[in-house]
Amino acid sequence: MLAEKLPNLTHLNLSGNKLKDISTLEPLKKLECLKSLDLFNCEVTNLNDYRDSVFKLLPQLTYLDGYDREDREAPDSDAEVDGVDEEEDDEEGEDEEDEEDEDGEEEEFDDEEDEDEDDDVEGEEDEDEVSGEEEEFGHDGEVDEDEDDDDEDEDEEEEESGKGEKRKRETDDEGEDD
Repeated sequence: MLAEKLPNLTHLNLSGNKLKDISTLEPLKKLECLKSLDLFNCEVTNLNDYRDSVFKLLPQLTYLDGYDREDREAPDSDAEVDGVDEEEDDEEGEDEEDEEDEDGEEEEFDDEEDEDEDDDVEGEEDEDEVSGEEEEFGHDGEVDEDEDDDDEDEDEEEEESGKGEKRKRETDDEGEDD
């Protein structure tokens, strides 16, 4: 049925499924375009000669669990399609998001949808979370990184909601947690 619905399927990730026997993979023979199969955390991976057996059963496969028949790692072609070096993009993306928030570029998109409602609701939720973290980490004095993050969040929230509200929230939260 899978072959009928998705005849051009090239990558299949069955990781974490309860596949105990190689024979359960036989229906995949019909997927002639299947090039990559992932079976991480499946019981079938514990069998002797599991890789050889799967490559024999599915000769159309090029990669099994990210490696070819000679145990060479598959190239990161997905990363190139989605955006080169996803890890670098994520790290830079976080910085860019912070800058965009300050510039108002990214906030404009959110603000256009529900300008007043989103800001008030999000501001209140964020304040609760931030002040809770301050209580947990601030008194210990052990986690400096979280305090730095909180300072950045506070600056953004103060711009949106005002300093007076922020301080009121902290006292309310302290009473609730105790």
